[in-house]
Amino acid sequence: MQDNLTTFPRRLLQHGKERPHKPAFREKDLGIWQTWDWQQVNAEVRALACGLASIGFQRGMNLAIIGDNRPRLYWSMLAAQCLGGVPVPMYQDAPAADMAFVLENAEIAYAIVEDQEQVDKLLDLCEQCPNIKHIAYEDERGMRNYTHGQLMSYARLQKLGRAYDKAHPGFYEAAIAEGKESDSAIILYTSGTTGKPKGVCQTHKALLSAATGGISFDKLTDAENVLSYLPMAWVGDCLFSFAQAVTAGFTVNCPESSDTVTTDLREIGPSYYFAPPRIFENMLTQVMIRMEDAGTIKRKMFHHFMNVARRVGSDILDGKPVPFGARLSYAIGNVLVYGPLRNVLGMSRIRVAYTAGAAIGPDLFRFYRSIGVNLKQFYGSTETCAYICLQPDGEIKFDSVGKPAPGVEVKLAPNGEVLVKSPTLMQCYYKRADATAEAIDSEGYFHTGDAGIFDNDGHLRIIDRAADVGKMNNGAIFAPNYIENKLKFFPFIKEAVAFGHERDKVTAFINIDMEAVGNWAERRGISYSGYTDLAAHEQTYALVKECVEKVNADLAQEALMADTQVHRFLVLHKELDPDDDELTRTRKVRRKFIAEKYAVLIEALYGGKASQYIETQVKFEDGRTGMVAADLRIMDLKAA
Repeated sequence: MQDNLTTFPRRLLQHGKERPHKPAFREKDLGIWQTWDWQQVNAEVRALACGLASIGFQRGMNLAIIGDNRPRLYWSMLAAQCLGGVPVPMYQDAPAADMAFVLENAEIAYAIVEDQEQVDKLLDLCEQCPNIKHIAYEDERGMRNYTHGQLMSYARLQKLGRAYDKAHPGFYEAAIAEGKESDSAIILYTSGTTGKPKGVCQTHKALLSAATGGISFDKLTDAENVLSYLPMAWVGDCLFSFAQAVTAGFTVNCPESSDTVTTDLREIGPSYYFAPPRIFENMLTQVMIRMEDAGTIKRKMFHHFMNVARRVGSDILDGKPVPFGARLSYAIGNVLVYGPLRNVLGMSRIRVAYTAGAAIGPDLFRFYRSIGVNLKQFYGSTETCAYICLQPDGEIKFDSVGKPAPGVEVKLAPNGEVLVKSPTLMQCYYKRADATAEAIDSEGYFHTGDAGIFDNDGHLRIIDRAADVGKMNNGAIFAPNYIENKLKFFPFIKEAVAFGHERDKVTAFINIDMEAVGNWAERRGISYSGYTDLAAHEQTYALVKECVEKVNADLAQEALMADTQVHRFLVLHKELDPDDDELTRTRKVRRKFIAEKYAVLIEALYGGKASQYIETQVKFEDGRTGMVAADLRIMDLKAA
């Protein structure tokens, strides 16, 4: 890393000089893509940084950033860093009550938010969080009659900044020059799977190390295009849409809304793409739904060529030898099926695609690589800037997360926990010296909390969260996440929670995918009034049973997992929801909470009952609560 490019603001200045007219950010607004080049971004960030300085924002302060992926919110992150401050992106879909903890913990006095919705949340919290003094909002719609003293439009803040810049020549450059690589660049709060979220403080040096390592590993250039649509508060978006983009100088594209992501993906045709497994699962679900509706000839052609792809697609992508006949069949399939399918998915131009955040099912992984998408897994965490293991091209294994990334040392503790030492390791947990000491040992290794094993080729395979891996009464290893991911490969299953620790048999809760099962039901003339009604339908149970039995057949073929086949299951009467504290904002299962909340259902699964009545409180988006009740049927299965 060049001595003069050790912070993100310095990188920003460099791009303004070296590639002033290259597109830096795009945003779709009212159906039209708008573009800002690096020179324009430099001017926008300068005005905003000086605006923040004019209202008292200083070095060492934290700036809350809340909203969907918007260029101006990314510029807010840079503006805070230019002044030596620290951006704290927060989950935009979190209710006000959930935001209160982060706002208090991070001592937020300044916030830049997207729109009226986020302003309302912060105003509701002003009594609870009296530190909040200044709130700037980007979208002025609906804000005309707001007269609160701490409110200001983003445009007004920039106007103040331009005036401040003129009145204080050299201030902006001096503020950037004062920044050090050891300064905190961002605070990212963990998802809180096991308790209250912790603020992870990452330095400029750590984030830039992760960015430059990934860029070098995949030979990324300033010509890449990435679609930025995942929460800005998530470390994956921080790495791909901020750290790598500002380091390499490639283009970040922000969709119009969460509802238009699929369309915008096709329009942009990114060369570099990242999505958690859930997104890839949803895409596959959409493909399968469309094929169910297709004509007989088209459906048969699809399944024929997908069989060809499963046999040889991945080998062709990896450059391995494939017989001429099979290669010819694949080439025909590429013209008739794979190419059009990649185009529909918006993946025609993708050179590198990554997934992480949760384990991806081998079958799902194989599907995308078989149709020619260079999908790879990486392994990381918020505490390591999402940078621990990467999969080298030509060395892709469906059941591994790759080899330790350049500059990263990985070893296994005696209990199988993955330990990491890396230049990308966090500085600390914000105001949590106790938690920091617990996470990083005296030798400097970070304890990830994940259980893993190395194979003979040095690839790391993550089994599950170390805390979640248990043993069944017969001594067999019980890895719930492994079973759940196999279940979620099916388009009809959206979520699953498996139980089996210190039990004789494995059981599971299932959430159906409303769109996929609803489409399936409508084609068969099955009427239903909503999720609860459809989930309880006899034919829905038969459909889910078929999926679970296929998973059992797969598990039976694996020596370590053969004893963890699912013997009983039920379909939950409601979808697991972050607003009900059942999932984190990154959609990870809060296993302990679910086990306590639905203890009566677990008892019914293991008590041999054929059904169980339950009433559950649910939380609506506006904060109101209600009750959902159902008599849940429990279905038995035979092991394969």
